[in-house]
Amino acid sequence: MRRMEVAHEERLARNESLFRELNERINEVAGTLGADEHPYEFVCECSDSQCTERLVLSRREYDHIRAVGTRFVLAHGHVTAEIEHVVERADDHLVIEKDGVAAEVAIKLDPRTA
Repeated sequence: MRRMEVAHEERLARNESLFRELNERINEVAGTLGADEHPYEFVCECSDSQCTERLVLSRREYDHIRAVGTRFVLAHGHVTAEIEHVVERADDHLVIEKDGVAAEVAIKLDPRTA
């Protein structure tokens, strides 16, 4: 893989990891409320740094996705095929798993393992 392609994939993965960090904070605050099945608004964890899509998930659903460090939650139509593939589909969101360099970055920046 060319160096420029690697840098591009790393940037996309870093964007997604930034949104994941925000969702981790949302999940943390929601956890203080003690209602794991209550719906909360999380942000789409896609690679588009301008994305403002919101996804409604329970803490239990979000924790299921986050059980694997290379998985992220995205709105439909937000998949970047060059760095990820869909592993689960729901009515209002997708669960994707990172591939290659993007997976390495996702694991390195995973706040649950840092």
